[in-house]
Amino acid sequence: MMESLSRLQPKAFVAQRTNQLDKLRGRLYAKLKMILVDRGWLFYMIGFLLGRAVILSVVSPFAVAFLATMWLVYKEKAFKSMIAVLLGALSYSVQHGIFIALGVLVFIFLAGLFKQAKNQQMLIPLFVFFASVSTRVFQYSIEQQLAAYEWMLVLVEGVLGTVLVLIFMQSIPLLSPKRYNPVLKNEEIVCMIILLASILTGTIGWTLYGASIEQVLSRYFVLILAYIGGAAIGSTVGVVTGLILSLANVASLYQMSLLAFSGLLGGLLKEGKKPGVAIGLFVGTFLIGIYGNMTALIPSILETSMAVTLFLLTPAAWFKSLSRLIPGTEEYTKEQEQYLQKVRNVTAQRVEQFSGVFQALSNSFATAEAQIEDEQEVQRETDYFLSQVTEKSCQNCFMKERCWQKEFDKTYSLMELLKDGIQEGGRPPKKTMREFENFCVKPQKVLDAMKEEISYFEANQKLKQQVLESKKLVADQLQGVSEVMEDFAKEILKEREHHEQQELQIVHALKQIGMELEKLEIYSLDKGNVDIEMTLTFYDYRGEGAKLIAPVLSDILKEVIVVKQEEIAPFPNGYSYLAFGSAREFVVETGAANAAKGGGLISGDSYTTIELGAGKYAMAISDGMGNGARAQEESVETLRLLQQILQTGIPEKVAIKSINSILALRSTDEMFATLDLAVIDLHNAFVQFLKIGSSPSFVKRGNELIKIEASNLPMGIIQEFDVEIVNEQLLPDDLLIMMSDGIFDGPKHIENTDIWLKRKIRDMRTNDPQEIADLILEEVIRTRAGEIEDDMTVVVAKIKKNIPKWARAPIYPVSS
Repeated sequence: MMESLSRLQPKAFVAQRTNQLDKLRGRLYAKLKMILVDRGWLFYMIGFLLGRAVILSVVSPFAVAFLATMWLVYKEKAFKSMIAVLLGALSYSVQHGIFIALGVLVFIFLAGLFKQAKNQQMLIPLFVFFASVSTRVFQYSIEQQLAAYEWMLVLVEGVLGTVLVLIFMQSIPLLSPKRYNPVLKNEEIVCMIILLASILTGTIGWTLYGASIEQVLSRYFVLILAYIGGAAIGSTVGVVTGLILSLANVASLYQMSLLAFSGLLGGLLKEGKKPGVAIGLFVGTFLIGIYGNMTALIPSILETSMAVTLFLLTPAAWFKSLSRLIPGTEEYTKEQEQYLQKVRNVTAQRVEQFSGVFQALSNSFATAEAQIEDEQEVQRETDYFLSQVTEKSCQNCFMKERCWQKEFDKTYSLMELLKDGIQEGGRPPKKTMREFENFCVKPQKVLDAMKEEISYFEANQKLKQQVLESKKLVADQLQGVSEVMEDFAKEILKEREHHEQQELQIVHALKQIGMELEKLEIYSLDKGNVDIEMTLTFYDYRGEGAKLIAPVLSDILKEVIVVKQEEIAPFPNGYSYLAFGSAREFVVETGAANAAKGGGLISGDSYTTIELGAGKYAMAISDGMGNGARAQEESVETLRLLQQILQTGIPEKVAIKSINSILALRSTDEMFATLDLAVIDLHNAFVQFLKIGSSPSFVKRGNELIKIEASNLPMGIIQEFDVEIVNEQLLPDDLLIMMSDGIFDGPKHIENTDIWLKRKIRDMRTNDPQEIADLILEEVIRTRAGEIEDDMTVVVAKIKKNIPKWARAPIYPVSS
C-alpha cells in the first residue's frame, strides 16, 4: 500500500505543478490582455509608430487614417491615441509633427461638424482625404508655389489615406478579443498584413547591433505566417510587407524580393516544422544577397538570424491560437470539425428529446387504451342506466317504497337481469320476465322504458369504444414517429469507425491495381450494411468503380459490394468521389398492365412501385370505388399518402391505419378505395401482404400456385379496423401477381374465376413479368368479346437472385 502511494505521489506532484503553471500562464495572459487591449496600450503603441511612418520621404497617410478609424471604432480611446500619434510624429521631426497636428485638427473639425450625419463610414474616408490634401497644400504653399510633382504627391497622399481608412476599419476590430466570428477572411488577412507593414514603417531608422529593426520584425512575421499558412500566405505577406517597406526606404527595394521568396520557400518547407521554415528564410537571404553588395550581406544575415531566433523562441501555443483563425490550416480544420461535431451532437440530442416526447405521448395513450374497465366502473354505468329507467317508470308508482326501500336488492337484481337479457337478445328470458311480472305491478311500463333507454346506453358504450380505438391509433402513430426520429438521431451521429486491418487491406489492394487513393472513409462494415466512401483520381474514368474497385472490396469483405454513388471529376486527374455499399441479395423485376372502363383514358385504378429504405421494395394497387375521375382521385390520393408515409420509415400497418383515418375524415360522400400492398424485403425475399378490400394475389413457383388473400373492408368506410397481415417467404424466380377486382371478377361466363386464373397463369410459357401482365389482361378482355366493363390493373413482380455484373477480384499480397 505504501509503495503504491509512493509511486502515485510523483505523478500527483507533476500534475499539481502543471496546473499551477497553467494558472500562472493564464493570469499572465489575462493581465497582458487587460493592459494592452482593455486599457488601450496596444492602440497607443500602434499610434506612436504610425505617427512616425513616412513613405517616399514626404508622404505620411497613416497617422490621420489611423485616428479616423479609432474615432469611428473606439471613440473612447481616440483622444489618447491622438496624443500617441503626435508624440510619434514629433519623434520623427518637428515639421512632420506640425503637419500631423494640423491634419488631425482639420479632421476633428469636419467630423464634429457632420457628427449628426448618417453614413459615417462613407463620410470619414472623405474627411481624411480633405484633411490630408488641405494640410499638405497649406504646408507647401508657405514655402513656395506647388510644382506638378508636389501636386501629384498631395493627391497620392490623400488617396492612400482614404484607402488606408477602409483597410484599418477591417484591421483594427480584429485586435479586439470580443470579436464574435474568430475566423479571418482572406481580405481581412491582407488588411492585417498591410496594418503590420505600416506599423513596421514607423520603426525605420531603429537599429540593434547594425541590424534594422523593421527588417528583423518583417522577416519574423513572414516566418510566422509561412509556418502557419503555407506558401500562399507566406509569399503574400512577403510581397505586401516588402512593398510598403521599400516605399519607406527606396534603397531597400530588393527586400521585397527577399521577403516574397523567403515566404514562398518557407511555406513549401513547413513540413520540416520550424527548422524547415527557418532554412527557407536563410536560403532566400543568401540567394537575394549575392545579387547586391557583399557589404550588405553580413547585416542581412544578422537580421535573418535575429528573426529566426525570435521565431524559434515563440511558444507553440501562440502558433496554434493563430492557426485557428486562418482558413486552410490543420488547426482551423480541427476547429471546424469540432464545431460541426458539436452542432451534430446538439441536433441529435434535440431529435432524441423529441423522440422521447412522442414516446411518452404514445405510452400515455396506450396506457389509457389498455385500461380495462373495473367492476366499479361497470357498476357505476349500470346504476346510472337503472336510475334513468326508474325515473321514467317507478317515480310515480305507489309501490316504489316497497320495491326500492324494503326490497332494494331483489328489485335491483331483477332489473339488472332484464337489462342483460335485452342487450343479448332484444328480449329478456321468459323465466326472468315471469318472475319480474309477479314482483312488479307495472312490468310492461318498466320494460318499455328499459328498451328505450338501452339504445342510449349502447350508443354511449359504442362511443366510448371508438374513443379507445382512436387513442390506440394515435398511440401507434406517435410510436411510429418516435421510432423514425430515433433512427434519424442515430443517422446524425453516424461516426467514422476505425477498421485498421480492413483499411490497410483496401489501401494495399487499390495500390496493387494502380488506383490513386486520396482519402478513405469506412463508416460501417456490418454484414449487409457496408458503408465506405473514398476519393480517388482518374486520368480517364471508364467505370473502374463498378468494374474494379467494387469487386476488390467484395473479395476483401466477403460479400457483394456495389457502387451506390459516384461523382466523377470533369477533368483528368481531378478528385472523384465514390460511395460503396452492400448489394441486396435479391432484386425485383416488375411489369404492369391496365385498362380503363370502356377503353377510356381515365382509370379508377392506380398502381405504384416504391423503393423504400432499409432494403425494402413495395408494390401497391388501389381501386377507387366506381369509375372515372373521382375514383381515380381516390386511388391516386391513397397511393400518394402511402408512399409519403412509408418513406418516412413508419411501419406499414400504422401507415395503412393512418391513411384510412385520413380518407374516412375527408370523404364527404360514399367514395372509398381498396388497397393491395406487398412489401418485399430484398435481403431475404420475405414479403408482407396487407390487403384492404382487395382481390387475392398469386405466387407462381414453377407449376405451383399459392393464393394470398385476406378479409378487410375498403379504406375510408370505417375509421377503425384491424389490418390483417399475411406473410409469405418467396424464393428466387418466384412470380408475384397482384390484380384489381376488374381482373379477378372480370372473366365472363366463368363460374369459378379462381380456378380459371390459376390455370391461365400456370399454362403461361413465359417468365417475363411484363409479358405475363399483358397476357392476363388480354385473356380477361377476350372472355368479354373485347368489352371492358370495369377498370382493370395487374402488376407482376419477379424475384431474382442478385448476381453482380462483375465477379470478385481477389488481390494477393506481393511476395517478398
